Amino acid sequence: MTSQARVTNSHAPTGNIIRDSALGLVPETLGNYMDLNRQLWEGGPLSPAEIEIARIRNARKVNCVFCKSVRYDIAQEDGLSEDRVQMIDDDYEQSNLTDREKLILAFTDQYLNDPAGLDSALKERLRQVFTPQELVHLSMVVAFFNGFSRCAVAIGGMPDELPVMTISVPQ
Repeated sequence: MTSQARVTNSHAPTGNIIRDSALGLVPETLGNYMDLNRQLWEGGPLSPAEIEIARIRNARKVNCVFCKSVRYDIAQEDGLSEDRVQMIDDDYEQSNLTDREKLILAFTDQYLNDPAGLDSALKERLRQVFTPQELVHLSMVVAFFNGFSRCAVAIGGMPDELPVMTISVPQ
């Protein structure tokens, strides 16, 4: 991880953590991405806690320091505690997460490692637990967060670690 940013935002701070980042240098497109972010959190069939589980798993796999440190308030309000977040590690199968939550992690890992390589057993388990709409939503969530976390890592400028911080879905 590099603590030297490749790109920085020199504009006056707005108080919005995303708009104040280097992503704020392209406000013409950032607004659309933030609208999609809000729709993914608020408009789909998955719960905020389920979305957060996939988002945090992606962050840990990509090693985005910022994304690993963020907790969305709506996921916390939906019941995702920090104790549960700590179970989103490589030993999640032995954790107290629900079977549905474990499947979200298994799907996220598969999506990040080899999206075309879903074996028949995982496909069947996913079909038994999730509706087709939920699976599409989960795919979109992982794709969106993976793209943004990779962008953050590529831009650089992150410290080695950050404290856990709670934010709201950006407006």
